[in-house]
Amino acid sequence: MNKNYYAVIMAGGVGSRFWPVSTPENPKQFHDMLGTGQSLIQQTFNRLSKLIPVEQILIATNKRYKDLVMQHLPQVSENQVLLEPAMRNTSPCILYSALKIADQNKDAVMIVAPSDHFIENEEEFVKNIESAFETCQKNDFLMTLGIKPTGPNTGFGYIQHDDSIEEVKKVKNFTEKPDVATAEKFLAEGNYLWNAGIFIWSVQSILKSFESSLPSMYALFQKGTSCWNSNEEVGFIEVNYPKAENISIDYGIMEKASNVYVMATDFGWNDLGTWGSLYDKLSKDDSNNALVNAKGYFMDAKNNMVSTQSGKRIIISGISDYIVVETKDTIMIYPKSEEQEIKQVSKKVDELFPAN
Repeated sequence: MNKNYYAVIMAGGVGSRFWPVSTPENPKQFHDMLGTGQSLIQQTFNRLSKLIPVEQILIATNKRYKDLVMQHLPQVSENQVLLEPAMRNTSPCILYSALKIADQNKDAVMIVAPSDHFIENEEEFVKNIESAFETCQKNDFLMTLGIKPTGPNTGFGYIQHDDSIEEVKKVKNFTEKPDVATAEKFLAEGNYLWNAGIFIWSVQSILKSFESSLPSMYALFQKGTSCWNSNEEVGFIEVNYPKAENISIDYGIMEKASNVYVMATDFGWNDLGTWGSLYDKLSKDDSNNALVNAKGYFMDAKNNMVSTQSGKRIIISGISDYIVVETKDTIMIYPKSEEQEIKQVSKKVDELFPAN
């Protein structure tokens, strides 16, 4: 394996749209959402370890999830776990990880990837990442992976690229989640990709970009130069991290930089952002009912998504297009067509019935 290859797994999110399974105490990346026997963070780690040395895969997470990370990934050392004392979006976290990696290896190239995405073709994914690493070792590029769209999905951001015939294309524009008409227009134009939120760059390129685009944040973290990978690191982060600006890498760096490139990929990606997106990736019976950790018996029922935490027998009759989820203290039966409301419903339920 290449000693210059590093990874940062972003594992600090709450995943509130997957309530009641995903909670602030135990978010979705620490659950076996797909019924594979592995949590999402374990799948992500194992996928990246096919190309990157295990000891060079870092996990960035909120400090409240340290024990969960160590429980799910016992093969990592505490120095590989970057504990965020406050939620400050992705820019501070990525700067912190880049400085820590640069202290270990100034020639490093790194991938930043979410902990909770679905990748169907892992072999193709690894091939794409290796190609991106090789490109970023030779060029001052900030690279992102773009997913070839399969339809006018309004749940993803879009990346517009130039008309180059090269594998890696220059990015012209980023667009947040569009409406249907705009998404259809993007697909018709043919030079738009879904934004997967996966980034590759050399540590030198990304640090240079922080210095020019987010100079105050860069200066704040530069004060910790003598602390990285030492006993002083945690203390420095505890004091200084909450002072950092709350801004995403997209707004803070990618939309400002002139050296942003995209690689078009097709490895069966899904961001698993909602129960509906999970349903799309699960195997189904003849009536399109999907099960996770459950034994199901369906009568006059179709297009349902059922998840339990205990392998219970589930009998469903006469309902279709519903999400049915059972946890140790909650049962949710909700129309799939209204799943975007689940995040708000979870807040209301917690107000009405506070946890003990």
